[in-house]
Amino acid sequence: MLKIYNSLARQKQEFTPIEPGKVRMYVCGLTVYDYFHIGNARTLTVFDMVYRWLTTIGYDVSYVRNITDVDDKIIDRANKNGEPIDALTERMIAAMHEDTSRLGMKLPSHEPRATQHIDGMLSMIGQLVDKGMAYPADNGDVYYAVREFAGYGKLSGKSIDDLRAGERVAVNTAKRDPLDFVLWKAAKPHEPHWSSPWGNGRPGWHIECSAMCKAQHGDTLDIHGGGWDLQFPHHEGEIAQSEGASGKPFVNYWMHAAFLNMDNEKMSKSLGNVFTTREVLNKLDPVQGGETVRYFLLRGHYRSEINYTWDILQDARASLLSLYTALRDVPPEVPPEDFMIDWNEPHAARFREVMCDDFNTSMAFAVLHELRAEVNRTRSTQLSALLRALGSTIGLLTQEPGRFVQGGAASDDDAARIEALIQQRIEAKKTRNFAESDRIRDELKARGIVLEDGAGGTTWRRA
Repeated sequence: MLKIYNSLARQKQEFTPIEPGKVRMYVCGLTVYDYFHIGNARTLTVFDMVYRWLTTIGYDVSYVRNITDVDDKIIDRANKNGEPIDALTERMIAAMHEDTSRLGMKLPSHEPRATQHIDGMLSMIGQLVDKGMAYPADNGDVYYAVREFAGYGKLSGKSIDDLRAGERVAVNTAKRDPLDFVLWKAAKPHEPHWSSPWGNGRPGWHIECSAMCKAQHGDTLDIHGGGWDLQFPHHEGEIAQSEGASGKPFVNYWMHAAFLNMDNEKMSKSLGNVFTTREVLNKLDPVQGGETVRYFLLRGHYRSEINYTWDILQDARASLLSLYTALRDVPPEVPPEDFMIDWNEPHAARFREVMCDDFNTSMAFAVLHELRAEVNRTRSTQLSALLRALGSTIGLLTQEPGRFVQGGAASDDDAARIEALIQQRIEAKKTRNFAESDRIRDELKARGIVLEDGAGGTTWRRA
């Protein structure tokens, strides 16, 4: 039985989908004005893992991850760049797909864009206005009346009175209450806009996700996910809008991924410690880098904060490399696509148990390393195949082991030269020319090539 920590209930709960065997999952995606940062990468990778695991245990998953392609940041960046908004968003969406692919992410089932769902947003805003839960203001904006929704604050645990007491937002005289939030923004000169019953304008942030959720999944979802920082105000706003319009529960299970800190400090542009995922990937080995980052992002439980430093990332690489080395030294005889996991096998049963306990990847990784030790001890190709298969359920150990261990973007000619030097060294050792053997080893070492002599012969990898 799968258990999920429900942020709304503040406890783990057994997962029961609305429709047996099927899961409706929505995750807040990216605002595409720039390359996404490594903190975004954690959230995206976590829910890719969730998607994969739900599929592994037999669910038919409709996974929706939206794209916000109209927003103040997008407009400001396009103006700064001197390029059309569509050109910026298309370029950033293409870059997003490149970088998520490098991290081993599957495409979601659906990837709706905000600008494709304006009609749905206008329909929902109209419902809220008709119910007296939203109102057009004199400045042309339409606002949600927070006090008209009795459940406001139930996800974040914030009460309206406490929010008012700590209110620091500049007074907007168009609002009836400082806590009210915008559903529709009146058009400004030289900004994208759409026609509406309240005048030309564009949507507010929260209404986008409510409308896209409804379009893809109906009034009620099984799982809604995102980063921890989205609980308030974004997800709180989504609940108020969706439940206010439909009168039905919006989400049965809320999931939130914790922060990624940079060298023990929260990421902040003012501190200069925000790195894009692309920057991090480009500093790493081109073969090993994407999966190394994925391994690092999943090694801690998704509800626990993790810390990023270069040394921690290199430690993750070494840990992942040990798994691949076992697969290289004891190659599975069965192709990955033909191997069927026996979930009664002790390692597999333990892996499934911890993954079904709120997606506990931290304990799942421990199982993988226990299995690696058994592969190294027994030389069992069956256990080797199981190791690779279990890793693949969460998007790991999917590459050819020998190629991964060697790493690098070397050409076939370069690899052939390395193999030729290794063969020369073998011949030198046969003739007891140890000085030449050592010279070749040192030459390769200077080029960043580490030789490993074993019972099966000499293999190589990049330092």
